This record gives sequence, C-alpha cells and structure tokens, in this order.
Amino acid sequence: MIHATAQVDSRAELDRDVTVGPWCIVGPGVRIKRGTVLRSHVVIEGNTEIGEGNVVHPFTVLGGMPQDLKYKGENTRLVIGDRNVIRESVTMNLGTAQAGGITQVGNDNLIMAYVHLGHDCIVGNQCVLSNNVGLAGHVIVEDSAILCGQTGVSQFCRVGAHTYIGGQSGIEKSVPPFTIALGSRPCSIKGANIVGLRRRGFPVETIQKINEAIKLWMREDVKKEQCLLEIESQYGELSEVKQFLEFIRKSEGGVVR
Repeated sequence: MIHATAQVDSRAELDRDVTVGPWCIVGPGVRIKRGTVLRSHVVIEGNTEIGEGNVVHPFTVLGGMPQDLKYKGENTRLVIGDRNVIRESVTMNLGTAQAGGITQVGNDNLIMAYVHLGHDCIVGNQCVLSNNVGLAGHVIVEDSAILCGQTGVSQFCRVGAHTYIGGQSGIEKSVPPFTIALGSRPCSIKGANIVGLRRRGFPVETIQKINEAIKLWMREDVKKEQCLLEIESQYGELSEVKQFLEFIRKSEGGVVR
C-alpha cells in the first residue's frame, strides 16, 4: 500500500505488500522487500536495499551520501537485512568506493531514535543501538552488542559480540567480545557481560571461564602479550576464549583494557 501523499519513483522496486506511509520519498535506486513498513516522512535514496519485515519510523533518512570528502558520486550501497526496527530520525549513509562500497545492517536489530551509521559501517544481528549512538565511518559492531545512549564510536573501531557499552561512552579503541565497557578518554573494561551472557543462554561454566579470562586481560601490570599467553594457556580450549583472543590479536588500532 502506498499512501497518496508518498512519492515513489517509478524505477524503485517494491514488493506488493510493502507499506509506504504519508509523505515518504523513495528514490529510483531503492529495493524494498515484502512486509516492510515505512510509517511516514521517511526518505530512502541512493542504491539502498531493505529486506523483509522491517519497520522504519518517521524522519529517518536511509541511503544518504557519505559524509566523506573523498566521495565523488560513486555507485555505492546501503544494505539492510530483515526484521529491524528503525526508530525516529535515524540516518544511515551509503558506503564509499575506497572501503568496499557498502554500509550494511544485519537482522533483528533495534536502532533507536537519532542513531547515525556513517559510511562503510557494518552492524551484525540482534544488536541494540540506543538513542543518539553515533558510529563514525568504517565501524564494525558484531552480533548481540548493546550500545547505550549517547555513545560515540571512532573510525575503524570494532565492538565485539555480546558486549555492553555504557551510556555516554567514547570508544576510541576496539572493545573485545563478552565485555562491559564504560567511559571516555579512556574507555575501560569493567568486567564480563555476565547478565547478558546468561540471558542469551551461555552455560554457567562457559561464563565463568570467560569472566576469568577477561579478569586477566584487565590486569594493567601485565603486558599485552603476556596476558594473552596466560589466557590461552588457562582457558584456550574454550571457543569463546579463542574468539576473544583472536579479536584482540587482529585489532590494528588498539584494544580497550
């Protein structure tokens, strides 16, 4: 259903059961799959693909040009998966040619009001980005991460899976998976995300080992490589700890401790 006041370009591709509410604007390069609802006053432009069963609230702008001076009109993309809730005044920019050309959002995410996803960001599945979260360009947020309100993430940082980032934090280094992090200049780890892991059904023994591994990583009196070796020797048989170690070793711009 397309409301009489909506403007949908004839070249846009919309499945039959897509709902386009009052005063929405849908541009020529847009593809929207079945069951997605644009409530009202939504602008979707650029080469943007939106999956099934999403709900997009008023004053959201999807597929806007990257806020990057290097962008010269290249045919880059924004791809959004299925069953996401995108609340009021969210902005998501297209990717840039220099970084692969795609900004991407997975499935089953809650993107709250006034969130900004810069160019070339990748957000996984089942994440929560609370009000006024801002992701600069090239940020990766892995599955089941929660970023609380007014948190900002700098360029090229990664937020690991199953993390919990406290409100008003400033992320300037990558945050390893399974942790709670809080603060700005510096942001620091406060421990394991025990409550979040319990809610997601992790076994008690697994949570205990993750917690002990993170405690070792938090020790500022032990150098990084020595910490990693100790974690590996004590808990390295656990797949989640292997994931934790691999995340840290592959992070090029530094990791929060």
